[in-house]
Amino acid sequence: MPWLEFGLALAIGALVGIERERKKHAGESGSGLRTFVLIAEAGAIAAWLSKETGTPWIFVGAGALVASVVVAGYWIETRAHPEAIGKTTEIAALVVYLLGGAAVQGPPEVAVALAIATSAVLAFKAPLHALVAKIGEEDLRAALKLLVVTFIVLPVLPNRTVDPYGALNPYKLGWLVVLISGLSFAGYVASRWLGPKRGLVVTGLAGGLVSSTAVTLGFARTSRERTGARLALPLAGGILLAWLVMVVRIGVLVAVAAPGLLARLGLPLAVVGAATAGTAAWFVVRGARVRGVEADVPLQNPFSLAASIRFAVLFAAVLFAVAFARAHLPGAGMYALAGFAGFADVDAITLSMADHARSGGDATVAAGAIIVAAAANTFAKCLLVGWFGSPELRSRIWIAGAVVLASAAAAFALA
Repeated sequence: MPWLEFGLALAIGALVGIERERKKHAGESGSGLRTFVLIAEAGAIAAWLSKETGTPWIFVGAGALVASVVVAGYWIETRAHPEAIGKTTEIAALVVYLLGGAAVQGPPEVAVALAIATSAVLAFKAPLHALVAKIGEEDLRAALKLLVVTFIVLPVLPNRTVDPYGALNPYKLGWLVVLISGLSFAGYVASRWLGPKRGLVVTGLAGGLVSSTAVTLGFARTSRERTGARLALPLAGGILLAWLVMVVRIGVLVAVAAPGLLARLGLPLAVVGAATAGTAAWFVVRGARVRGVEADVPLQNPFSLAASIRFAVLFAAVLFAVAFARAHLPGAGMYALAGFAGFADVDAITLSMADHARSGGDATVAAGAIIVAAAANTFAKCLLVGWFGSPELRSRIWIAGAVVLASAAAAFALA
């Protein structure tokens, strides 16, 4: 007897049922904890009987019976309370039946993961509705365009190199552009969902996923509009948190694109991350008493087709330049290229160096080049603060930047 699978099915029903029970106590109509546990149990028993007898129609027939009971209950409820029309609980009941069967029939960890996702969707009703309200038509169109590129255009791209240096693979290039856009979109959604009213710490962290440069520029301009030494503290903390996210983002990109390189790059990134986190914490703690400060960060939807094309062109150019430097200017030439490219964008050179290491290039050079690119990008953002920021913010960011750049020098020696 699959007792563990049955136990998981009951737990799945309880997990979703608890959330529905809470909504029921809050005044919403629908089934509660016991009903969902029984539905999950029915799905598990039907799946087990189908598996034991080799008759899949047992699971199908039981599912039809559960669906008819759910539909009948919905019909009775809507006739008694026409104002309470809603199908969420009924659909959730059918999902729980299928998940109960999946706990017995399929990989149980998949059923558990989907149950958690189902409970999250049900529990976060208000935040999800608020997020949808903040998504504009332009954002939706941009996302749909990139989805077309991802699932229609990308699969038909040639999966072979098309240049004399063997660097430009259209399929690989497209896949990595989608990776960058997806990671940035997570931060973009978080920024739109949370909004600037959640404070500079949250804005810095969420905005850093999209563009730490945009966060730096937005906070620097805010410091000019609202000068003051006390205000410069939380603004500096938010900027440094965005820089910290950039370091974490580099680690994630390397882990996805070239996992073997992460073993070489892990300690250097940890050194830079620790220095950035330490300086960020210093300013955040000291500026914690400053309340009600907001900063507008001009974040562009990373699922914009135009933004994706621009990044693809930049990435292709960096890939080609890396291949050229690898052939004609090894060593110092790679570091110079990384510094030049990182001054504008750290993602393209990070992925290029990950590809260089994965294709048999020197991992030490690749790791060092990524650190150089991160240092160049940090220096560029210090210059942005110097140009657009207030004197109070400028002095603090330049001191913090010197600490981060010194840690980058130490990290380069470790790479």
